[in-house]
Amino acid sequence: MRTKKKSLLVVVVFVLFSFSCFCISRMAQSRNQLINCRNHILGFKESLLSLKNRSEKNTRDIMKALIQMKLEITQKGNLSEILDEKKVDILSRNQIISDRFEAFKFFFPHLRNMGKIYPDVIISKGKSGASFALGIPTMRRGNHTYLKQTLASVIYRMTPTEEKDSVVIVSVSDNNEDYLNYVVGMIKTTFKRQVKSGSLEVISVPTFLYQTLLQGKQMAYESDQIDSWKIKQVLDFCILMLYAQPKARYYLQLEDDIIAEKMYFTKMSKFVNSIIPNDWLLIEFSILGFIGNLFRSEDLSEFVHFFLMFYQEKPIDLLLHDIFRIKNCHDKAHDLKNERCLQQNKKRRIQYKHSLFKHVGLQSLLLERQQNLQDYWKLHKSGSSIKVLSSSFFGKNDIA
Repeated sequence: MRTKKKSLLVVVVFVLFSFSCFCISRMAQSRNQLINCRNHILGFKESLLSLKNRSEKNTRDIMKALIQMKLEITQKGNLSEILDEKKVDILSRNQIISDRFEAFKFFFPHLRNMGKIYPDVIISKGKSGASFALGIPTMRRGNHTYLKQTLASVIYRMTPTEEKDSVVIVSVSDNNEDYLNYVVGMIKTTFKRQVKSGSLEVISVPTFLYQTLLQGKQMAYESDQIDSWKIKQVLDFCILMLYAQPKARYYLQLEDDIIAEKMYFTKMSKFVNSIIPNDWLLIEFSILGFIGNLFRSEDLSEFVHFFLMFYQEKPIDLLLHDIFRIKNCHDKAHDLKNERCLQQNKKRRIQYKHSLFKHVGLQSLLLERQQNLQDYWKLHKSGSSIKVLSSSFFGKNDIA
């Protein structure tokens, strides 16, 4: 019995010992697993930290790249805006140019299928913002020319400051290429400084603008030739006015056969600035024809449109007279002798005390025809003084 108990006890002890060993083994395994798990967790944490550091670095790199891209986009945007503004400015100027000359298409049917109507610019620095633009249209007069002497008196009788504040525009309204080449060559040779500074420009009127008038030159009767010349003169002035309009505050109309009085520019600018109230439409610095008429540039379009409406009816100086009769006289007869009309006309059409420009041309634009026009100087100065003045500026045949 005792032997059985001992055997049972041994079995129990063995079982307990085995179970203890098993438990110890399992605990050791669990401990190893825990250690491995901890190591995995530590490794995972290290991976996360490394990933975080890399992510932060990538974020910083991305931010730098975004900032650089934003800067480049902004710069390109600003450049694009500048270019767009320039394009808009160019388009605006072209549109203004087109609008200014668009009236010709209304009065000349042969121009309606044309694109942009604009004179050929031969010499120009694009000067604008001046106080005065001086327009001088020129054509052939056979073997005679007064243009060089006219330009010499107009330009050399300005002060340097006045020259900077003005632009002289010569418009060659002649289909003769030799004459155009003569004018361009003469101006580039004689007036180099003015050409370089932009104070002297040369434009040429395209012959297609005068399609019907050029055909009219073949008319047999002298009266018809004179009418054709007067009609063309109106259009010459209109084209020159519209071209000069954006270049200066005021526009002075001259011709290619005049001599300017000494200090004419100083006297003219002082007189303009002295007028109060400043509601005039025209100041006349000569009493002969259309010479020496000063306009505000902003008013030129209105004058040009009226001239184009009636260019076939009267010479331009008479058309100018009609404009003021219509503007200032509202009675049925439009009589400028009416007292009210006279007073209104004096306010808006002002006559300077004497002529600042002397007409010297004897050779007419019509070949074999002379004109002996006299102005204030001719009537009030001795013949000897005029000869002295004239000889200092012009000779007989510059292009003979």
